[in-house]
Amino acid sequence: MRTVLVTGPGGAGRTTLAAASALAAAAHGRRTLLVSAEPIPGFPDGPEPTEVTDRLDHARIDSGAHFRAELTELQQRASGVLDLVGAGRLDGEELTELPGSPQLALLHTLHRAAAGDWSTGGYDTLVVDLPPLDQALALLALPEQLRRYLRRLLPAERQAARALRPVLAQLAGVPMPAQWLYEAAARKDAELAAVQALLEDGSTTLRLVAEPGPAAEDALRTARTGLALYGLRADLLVANRVLPRHSSDPWFADLAARQEKCLGHWHEEWAPGVPVHEAAHLGRDPRSADDLAALTVPAPDERESGRADDPWWIEEEPGEEGRPSVLAWCLPLPGAAKEDLRLVRRGEELLLTVGPFHRIVRVASALRRCTVSGAALTDGVLRVRFTPDPALWPRTS
Repeated sequence: MRTVLVTGPGGAGRTTLAAASALAAAAHGRRTLLVSAEPIPGFPDGPEPTEVTDRLDHARIDSGAHFRAELTELQQRASGVLDLVGAGRLDGEELTELPGSPQLALLHTLHRAAAGDWSTGGYDTLVVDLPPLDQALALLALPEQLRRYLRRLLPAERQAARALRPVLAQLAGVPMPAQWLYEAAARKDAELAAVQALLEDGSTTLRLVAEPGPAAEDALRTARTGLALYGLRADLLVANRVLPRHSSDPWFADLAARQEKCLGHWHEEWAPGVPVHEAAHLGRDPRSADDLAALTVPAPDERESGRADDPWWIEEEPGEEGRPSVLAWCLPLPGAAKEDLRLVRRGEELLLTVGPFHRIVRVASALRRCTVSGAALTDGVLRVRFTPDPALWPRTS
């Protein structure tokens, strides 16, 4: 299934362009599902997929309902512990969703769509309207981060004493919580793994939407670094609400000139790897399918499914005379500045921080037997140098 995740700076029109992208995919004969958290004029508003036009369905995320369902299920599974401490139950009607609930609801929706829960025949294309750009990048990093937390907090080897739990439960007189806790963690890990696989698939791309201007230019420059760090692939940058180039009105002409300058920078920085599509300002907010079609947004291209390559690679550098070769772990970080970069080696992991973005990477087995001997950011590529540790590296005769 081809997946397109649409995001951009707040107010740039990402929901509108997500709808336009979905319509374009459906017009090309692909059965398409559009998922959004925001209402779209002229589209049905229910939480289950509902037909918009031929080959296009729309589902709106209900984060409040998801939060209530999850917490109610948690109370049921933890009933033994709650009874032990004399805690009362919260009814669904009195539950108000907490901060972070929309993000978790969106991840759950991605899992349902990827698993084919909504369609027996399956969809050819999934278009998802994500939150604003900074929130979207944090959201897309969540599955990998949460799975790591689960592995650290509830490691699988801790379940070795599972056979003793019924005996301990009888001795204590109450159900032991560890069993349901591990089962719940396993279910969540499986759900997060499915979402992570969807995000890492070569047929999944981001579609960026921005209105040309200095603020959007800065936001996209920062986001480009985050995309590289997380290994996310963009298929299109949509410059939205582009004004006509020529006008007799001085104020209007000045604004159009500033847009044109920004567009020139985007074509230089993003193309040809990421095409830049200019969507004209309609003079009004799009309210119908005809308005969306007038934006002439291209349909998503065809891409092969399968896990995409990691964004990093390893190079071998010859060592100085009498010294072993050095392995360089390389990661492109366009737009990154040295002063915003932090790097920590901890055991088998590299902890990378670039500005507001953070990622923990498990290094290849060969690098685990090396010590970090230096790092440099040159021409937009981070190179971390690893020198073989004689105590760990196989000896050669």
